Amino acid sequence: MGDFNHDGKLDLAVTSYIPQNGVTILLGNGDGTFRVGATYSVGSNLFYLAAADLRNNGITDLVVGDEGSNNIYVMVGNGDGTFQTAVPFPMYGYPTSDIVIADFNGDGKLDTLVIGDVVGSETYINMLPGNGDGTFGAAVTTPVPYGVGGLAVAAGYFNSDKILDVAVTGVFGSAHQVDILLGNGDGTFTADGFYAVGDGPESIIAADFNRDKKTDLAVGNLTGLSVSVLLGNGDGTFQQAVDYSVSGPTSVSAADLDGNGILDLVVSDSIEPAGVSVLKGNGDGTFQTAVFYPAGTESEYVAVGDFNGDGKPDLVTADFADDQVITLLNTGVVSFSPTTPITLPTTVLGSTSPSRSATLTNNGTSPLTISSVKSSGPPFHMRTTCQGSIAPGGSCTIWATFTAKVEGVTTGTVTIHDSASSKPQVVELSGTGTGVKLVPSKLTFPAQKVGTQSQPQTIQLTNVGSAPLNFTHPIFISGKNYTDFLESDNCGTQIGAGASCTISIIFKPKKTGTRTAEVGIDDDGGGSPQSVPLTGTGT
Repeated sequence: MGDFNHDGKLDLAVTSYIPQNGVTILLGNGDGTFRVGATYSVGSNLFYLAAADLRNNGITDLVVGDEGSNNIYVMVGNGDGTFQTAVPFPMYGYPTSDIVIADFNGDGKLDTLVIGDVVGSETYINMLPGNGDGTFGAAVTTPVPYGVGGLAVAAGYFNSDKILDVAVTGVFGSAHQVDILLGNGDGTFTADGFYAVGDGPESIIAADFNRDKKTDLAVGNLTGLSVSVLLGNGDGTFQQAVDYSVSGPTSVSAADLDGNGILDLVVSDSIEPAGVSVLKGNGDGTFQTAVFYPAGTESEYVAVGDFNGDGKPDLVTADFADDQVITLLNTGVVSFSPTTPITLPTTVLGSTSPSRSATLTNNGTSPLTISSVKSSGPPFHMRTTCQGSIAPGGSCTIWATFTAKVEGVTTGTVTIHDSASSKPQVVELSGTGTGVKLVPSKLTFPAQKVGTQSQPQTIQLTNVGSAPLNFTHPIFISGKNYTDFLESDNCGTQIGAGASCTISIIFKPKKTGTRTAEVGIDDDGGGSPQSVPLTGTGT
């Protein structure tokens, strides 16, 4: 992020490597949207990028890491949203971490720090000293200690000597940890211990989470599905990690999102449904349960900035799978429950689902004015009490239903224009249509003596779709007491459009008490697997 063209609006630089390696500039419109600027060909396998004023002239420059070579690249800014041709600067190993820009050797000029991976050897911290003119000197290297391969790096003042230190996350075998390296003031570092964190620690940030003026750490553990928070003691040591659950964190950032003076954590979640998670800080170094906001298919990075000029920090995430950048504007005093999409029940073609709802709450101290609420239209239908003015602490409700027209998943939106944001707020809708009609929708058996079997009850399965229905797996019984129910059917592997088959179920309890299971059907008719609950009582 940076104001690349000096118009007072935040812009973005984005790396990509398919179909070609390059850096694309997205110029901010000041309302949370962006227009595509120039794309610059750089390197051979780009992932990492940082923005800074390397020349101390008020113009933002870019530093890019290229995993396909032993180089970082510098793109000097022109101040008008364009950049000069990328210039390579060699380092030791392939850059495999986010790039950190800071003064590591105390000469008043910005340096670049990045982890370098040397194939078949150790990983190294590379500190490339800045010359103050957008160029860099030869890399000064420090091995990542304690036998781990470095994954991510963050810088901060971990002790009281006013020299920048670094924390490096790494993995070796079953060891997943963060190494602490204290700065020597010349761009080299001395190992000072390590701390265990969750599995796959692929991102890290340094900040003061408990407001004690000592630097703390937050580590995103990709395969551990967590964020580890380590509170600093101010002497270069840290307390043991406390973990908070999130879903597939690929990056972690920190910002005061709600204006209460306390840092919150923001995590990009790559596991579908992808998006970002916000963990609100309590001010004492602990955090509340993560609140998830869906965004894209594979969220690889999240950054924080005010993209619509309303004074509230917004989020932007890079969607690796769908080749897009997604902005999430801060609604401030307005919250939604649930924050995830309104997901309607799987519905048979031609039928309408039961309704599901979302609640909008005004958490502010002044009324919220709602000017309009509109849905994206069929196959979704909406009604709402959200209109006019919502008093402080008040709430309103949006209900949605779904009429299935086609097999598979259909998505839509409810768009809300209100005084909380310069852009409309959106509630996502999701519904799944299926060609598989099951009658009845559940089976309940009378009390049956243990060891004996009931008369069969049947389920009629009808293909209401316009194409043949293929069963991808034999119809089966699953669930807690699946051995207490027997299944047979005449469905085969396919039934034609409009055709039906019969599933027969017998209850044969093995123990007394309530016995439960379900019939499972795997098919290509949309909404698979379908299921029918089974209940019986053994006596």
